[in-house]
Amino acid sequence: MTKRVLVPMESYRLAEAAVPLSCYICGVDNSYSTELCRHCAAPLALSHQARTQGVRPQMLAVLGTAAAGKTVYLGMLLDMLTRQNGRVQVLARGAFSITLQQRTMMALAQCQFPDKTPNEPDRWNWVHCQAKINNKKQPMELIMPDMAGEAILEEIDHPNAYPAIHSFLDKCSAVILLADTDRIERGGAEQNYFLMKLITYLSEQDGRRNKSKKSTRPVAIVFSKADRCEPCFDNPELYAKEKTPNLWQQVQQRFENYGFFASGVAGSVGFREEPGEGPMAVPLRIEPRGIVEPFEWLVRKV
Repeated sequence: MTKRVLVPMESYRLAEAAVPLSCYICGVDNSYSTELCRHCAAPLALSHQARTQGVRPQMLAVLGTAAAGKTVYLGMLLDMLTRQNGRVQVLARGAFSITLQQRTMMALAQCQFPDKTPNEPDRWNWVHCQAKINNKKQPMELIMPDMAGEAILEEIDHPNAYPAIHSFLDKCSAVILLADTDRIERGGAEQNYFLMKLITYLSEQDGRRNKSKKSTRPVAIVFSKADRCEPCFDNPELYAKEKTPNLWQQVQQRFENYGFFASGVAGSVGFREEPGEGPMAVPLRIEPRGIVEPFEWLVRKV
């Protein structure tokens, strides 16, 4: 004879699942138990974290072309700020927020750069953290994604091609633009044109909301990979004026709060031949320089 077992109905769970959860990035409603937003593929853990913290996080964008060093910059920044007890300190919110830092530092420890960020939004790394800043009473909640350079360019050329990028850039409070100093020094104009497109895109977004002449959104232009270009470290704004004059002029005309910075992670870089891929850059010595300054400048402006 089969015994009958009574299982209590946990109706509160059914009620919880019936309430939709809005994506913090694009605002589209999703099922409460869904992992990624059905519209933009942003992790819904961001929405859960925002609910539990009771504070609306600010969004900070780190933008640049493919291979400009976005992943390395963000990963190194997070690693330095989670250990630093000086002016700024960062505390990760949620285990998913540590993945970017972990992958970057493990790759650098093996004398490799991290793998290129995939174009698919569901494979991007997102960071939600709390930033404690000296001279500020309340800590800040921040969201910073590592988005693919090709996807950023595609969104600029064809708005709404990537809903996550479109919504994030529309809502973000501050922006770090990475310019690849190595490619600038080799005479390529790609960085200049890409950043001019970004500057125009961001300022026009702000212009639709605020009819004032200039955007008030803080923008930090960071010349990445500046290790082998000492004049860039000495005076980043003068370097921008001389090497990227169109960009320098556009920034002045379109933004009220802007700053020029130089940064580097690999103090020495070598090249390794890979079958079928040609020479690949490898970091021989890790010497972070100018990593924290742009971030600290931005969060004090927000």
